[in-house]
Amino acid sequence: MNPEIPIQGFPRLSVVIPVYNAREMLRNCLTHLFRSRPTRPEECIVVDAGSTDGSARVAVEFGCRVIPVSERRGPAYARNLGAIAATGDILFFLDADICVHPDTLRRVRESFQAEPGLDALMGSYDDEPQQQDFLSQYRNLMHCFVHQNARREACTFWSGCGAIRRDVFLKHGGFDESYSRPAIEDIELGYRLQQAGCRLVLDRDIQVKHLKRWTFWSLLKTDVRDRGIPWTELILRDQQMPNDLNLHLSQRISVVLVFLLLGVCGAAAWLWGHLFVLPLLALLMFALGTYWVEGVPTRVGATLAAVLTGAISLYAWFNGMRAIIPPLCIALLSLFLRHRYRLEDSRWPRRLNTTLLALAGAAGLWADIAYLPDHPLIVAVVGIVLLLILLNNRFYVFLAAKRGRMFALAAVPFHLLHHFFNGLSFAAGLLLFAWKRLLSPAGVPATVDRTDA
Repeated sequence: MNPEIPIQGFPRLSVVIPVYNAREMLRNCLTHLFRSRPTRPEECIVVDAGSTDGSARVAVEFGCRVIPVSERRGPAYARNLGAIAATGDILFFLDADICVHPDTLRRVRESFQAEPGLDALMGSYDDEPQQQDFLSQYRNLMHCFVHQNARREACTFWSGCGAIRRDVFLKHGGFDESYSRPAIEDIELGYRLQQAGCRLVLDRDIQVKHLKRWTFWSLLKTDVRDRGIPWTELILRDQQMPNDLNLHLSQRISVVLVFLLLGVCGAAAWLWGHLFVLPLLALLMFALGTYWVEGVPTRVGATLAAVLTGAISLYAWFNGMRAIIPPLCIALLSLFLRHRYRLEDSRWPRRLNTTLLALAGAAGLWADIAYLPDHPLIVAVVGIVLLLILLNNRFYVFLAAKRGRMFALAAVPFHLLHHFFNGLSFAAGLLLFAWKRLLSPAGVPATVDRTDA
């Protein structure tokens, strides 16, 4: 590894990276790590949980110390092993799918040097995720927005890009190893640190790039199984719900409004059938058009978008709502033209396609309204949607500034789905917590064995 000599008086830095079958991402991660300026880390420890793709060999190529683990017991266990083996003053935890900026390590060192009372420090995702598909851009930008708008005085910890004094980490037991898969082990540690009076800081200027490619199913599993349910249990265990990060008051209100919206839409669909369902499907197609065209492989996206447009058009034709069909077809054509010219240096096709899509959307909305009966439920649906957009306006403005208005529009349904998953997770977590308390009211989580330190 041949680390450069650290600046005199600065704390020694030990980077700890858990990995499992992520060879190329790890190579990218380490490449950026050892390009850090003005100094590299004093040591880099890679804990390999039995990878079969040569991840350990990549770590050896970069001169890292590799700690092999014969069985997968989760990143909490792997990070604890790395922390015990580390010799630095500061433990800097990184995920294998994260790349530091050239100044990331310098900023971490300077922060701990300047603030002797600082116990733990976290960074932020940047606004340029590596994966270019729609869903990965949306999800990673959402994380970036949350980090960039969080409080500096943090209430938790983040192991994706988080540094902590080694003695503090070991004193407080490290990560809870009962989390046997990637979950909220870092959040749980942060709660314990805060309750113990430690000082945790989120520095928005310490930034890293996320390499992860998100799919709909990985999003679902992460939001519900890996984050939502265990985080709910943690909140109930500690009886603490900070008004920060994803637990901000506006997010909690949004969850309630999304479930209220589902209830009102269900009532309207039951009362009016296709008179309500068809316009709703058409509006969803407008909103999801960018995802279908750019968020999935080209042939798959084209096929799905065409099939759904055709199905909705046939449904409209046989139910006497034919005015919905032309805007749908125009919107579909415009989206594909927009996708074709997206990477070319030609402005007029993009402007033309955006104009066509806007006109199609306006015509479709007008057609939808024309078919809807005059009833308070419709006012309620529109009002709830507008209130949700208003509550989350800063996020949508952020997306529009970074990726354009069509991107922000396409993100709205997925963001509402995110709130739905959060509500579902809270209900499931509440039931699971009550069940566990009933079975084992005095359960104690596993922690680092401090005698090994």
